[in-house]
Amino acid sequence: MTMVGGNTHPNDTQTNDRALIAHLLRRAGFGATPAELDKYCSWGYDATVEWLLHPEAQPGLDEDIIERYYIDWKESRNIEGALTETVFRMNGNAATRPLQEKVALFWHGVFATGLAKVLHEKTMLNQIDLFREHGLGSFQPLLERLARDPAMIFWLDNNFNHKDAINENWGRELLELFSMGVGMDGKENYTEDDVQEAARAFTGWTIDDDNVASIPFGKTPWLFRYDPDDHDDGEKTFLGETGNFNGDDIIEIICRQPSTARFISRHMYNFFVADDVQVPAWQSTPPADPEAIAILEAEYFRSGYDIRSMLRTMFTSDFFKSETARFARVKSPAEVVVGTLHLVGDLKFPRAGVMDTALECRYMNQDLLNPPSVEGWHTGKEWIDSGSMVERINFVADELGNVEHSGVRSMVDALTSRGPTMDANGIVDGCLELLGHVVLRDDNRTALVAQAAEMLENGADAESVILNALRMIGSTREYQFA
Repeated sequence: MTMVGGNTHPNDTQTNDRALIAHLLRRAGFGATPAELDKYCSWGYDATVEWLLHPEAQPGLDEDIIERYYIDWKESRNIEGALTETVFRMNGNAATRPLQEKVALFWHGVFATGLAKVLHEKTMLNQIDLFREHGLGSFQPLLERLARDPAMIFWLDNNFNHKDAINENWGRELLELFSMGVGMDGKENYTEDDVQEAARAFTGWTIDDDNVASIPFGKTPWLFRYDPDDHDDGEKTFLGETGNFNGDDIIEIICRQPSTARFISRHMYNFFVADDVQVPAWQSTPPADPEAIAILEAEYFRSGYDIRSMLRTMFTSDFFKSETARFARVKSPAEVVVGTLHLVGDLKFPRAGVMDTALECRYMNQDLLNPPSVEGWHTGKEWIDSGSMVERINFVADELGNVEHSGVRSMVDALTSRGPTMDANGIVDGCLELLGHVVLRDDNRTALVAQAAEMLENGADAESVILNALRMIGSTREYQFA
């Protein structure tokens, strides 16, 4: 019999179902506590998927609590304050709206926009709210809203795109990095003429950036403004179609392209399923799983570009549920930090030191709201270097070894309640289950069991052995994978 979180499960089928749902929550959220897994298992896999896909049915984070206890919330005058709010929100919604936060993180990586240039924190936070609110809807209105987003307009200079002086920056990145990609199957997806025509269509799309005093209510966010006198009304030819196109027309044409379906599908696969090559290689490198990408492409068109429908198709597919897909992605720093905080029950309240904890993402090389370039962060093994790995291991080990955290206390109590006869194998396997059914290499598991056995033989109490096992599992290579 397998015992998890204080509950008894009589057969391997239930354990396998639990491991599958733990996999789902690592990808569609930031992991799940043992108690949450109990709840999701009682619902079943498909019902859990539907719950995840409809975050609007769940209560959001209580902003009054943030405002009262985290004073930087009102103004977010500095990058660190905005980053802290972002991490706090991810962790605060990890139990109630996990997919909403995960999708916002996904789009932040695709539509990479950075404070290094924007230098207006509230405007950047509004962009993340845009991803939260509309990130599960149709891709076309999401792009239309993004084209009107003040942070993006400033980030890619469309406020300097005038009918008599075209600035191609937004038009180029819209095609190259935000929708179609440079090419696929060894061919180019668009020409330089298409870039210029797209830029013409977005002339006059600008912002009101008049700042008022930041006291007492914080910075005033920038607003979108359309200037008809600065818009190029001339005929344009874009991707083989001709007309008096404006920006929305360009986006409508983009969303109809097979290359857009491929581009979004590859991004979703790379973020939610398994690490693949980086975006610049997509033109000449086929997908790691062409059949999976084809399934997602078909759903993109069948559903009218609906992201929620694509995710439902993904999460219920055999390629996602396969055991080979589990632990096939290196966790991003945000996933390491938020996933660990959620598991141990820390930072659910804006306590003192919240900023120091949130900045761990930066120390692990993911400076949220401030990606290194318009290309975003390179993922997979490129998350890891010697410095970031040390930060990852130390952070996780410290959190999992802190019995003052309610989640750690619950895990220790769940295991010690099994009785004094629990051996080293039982302790290690129990910890692996409680941490989300982590799967270790045989040699790593053998080493941890030997260490636990030695501690027991030397008279260590069960709690000390369990805490050590939790810390050591958190220090493994395998814990760094989702």
